[in-house]
Amino acid sequence: MKNQLAKIKKQIKSQNIQFVRFLWCDNAGIIRCKAVSTRYIQDYLQGVSIAAAQQALPVMYDAPSAGSGLTPVGEVYMQADWSTFTQLPYSLTHARVLTDIYEGKNPWRHCPRSFLRRTIQKAAALGFEFVAAFENEFYILSPEPGNLTPIDNTLFAQTFALDKSQVVLNEIAHALTAQTIYPEMLYAESGTGQFEMPVRYGDTLKAADQQVVFRETVRAVAQNQGLIASFVPKLFKDQGGNGAHLHISLWHQGKNITANTRGDQISTQTASFIAGILHHLPALIAITTPTTNSFKRLQPHSWSGAFTCWGYGNREAAIRVPQPALGTQITNIELKTVDPTCNPYLALGATITAGLDGITKKMKLSESTQVDPADMIETERKKRGIRQLPTNLGQAIEALEK
Repeated sequence: MKNQLAKIKKQIKSQNIQFVRFLWCDNAGIIRCKAVSTRYIQDYLQGVSIAAAQQALPVMYDAPSAGSGLTPVGEVYMQADWSTFTQLPYSLTHARVLTDIYEGKNPWRHCPRSFLRRTIQKAAALGFEFVAAFENEFYILSPEPGNLTPIDNTLFAQTFALDKSQVVLNEIAHALTAQTIYPEMLYAESGTGQFEMPVRYGDTLKAADQQVVFRETVRAVAQNQGLIASFVPKLFKDQGGNGAHLHISLWHQGKNITANTRGDQISTQTASFIAGILHHLPALIAITTPTTNSFKRLQPHSWSGAFTCWGYGNREAAIRVPQPALGTQITNIELKTVDPTCNPYLALGATITAGLDGITKKMKLSESTQVDPADMIETERKKRGIRQLPTNLGQAIEALEK
């Protein structure tokens, strides 16, 4: 730790960093920070204080949510994970460090990052590790007086979209790469001015950290270019919604066990893992799609996974098993009922917890669905145990309470 801090202090001096942002993502999915002057960084090595009630703030105003149990009384402390210290490529005089929130000597029970750490430990005790990545969609908009206009009007995967937005997209990719987050692909999505930029996967904690950094970076770079980047799940009524599809693979003793030994079907463990997620999904979406706007996206015939089913290559199923290229093996599963408004630590931790419940209880998975579930007659869906997910946040919260 001493050597690490000495290296960071040297970097602060050589790169003229003026402030270090101590970041946390609250329960409402808002990324917040307190920035400490590097002149006094030594005074904050044990943590930066925030009011406990900060974790009970809703999205739209600064007052604790009624019934949260958190009040303006009490302090908790953000302790830096110095391994995440990075100079911000879009704001060079600032650096960022991700934090875990502590109450005294122990991780605070309301800290989402600590919750994910506990989930990782629980999985390890059962002999499992996970590799994951969030796959984001976002709009790039030109701010005009009284209006927000998409940067282009292209179709899905139309090449002109990349030409039109090359400058801002390249800057986003460069800024992510500078923070050791590596874009794998880039293409125009179905909405006008909408893009998808999947990033390389990582271990469980890294995947959630990357999601926080991704959202921060895309917004900041767009702003520096005089544009607006929006992750709102359903920004335009007649355009595609923004998802943050969660890709997960199951590992045991350093080996990917998502597929069976032949690699052409999912393994027994993965089947139970999926069964656990589908069993809990009506409640789980209160965490993975946690805003009222989220449910405008979560509709049948919209490739968002509005039904509790799974399938090989089925983009209308809540869980898709991506079909690999010829001669390669299945590597992961994709949960489509996730959007960028979620807290990634809560969303990933809760999803893994639901899947582990399926494994420990040896839940049986229904047969794969290879059609759009919305096109099936209701009696057929009922026979196969396929349910439409809650259609509003209130219903999802009710399912979570149960």
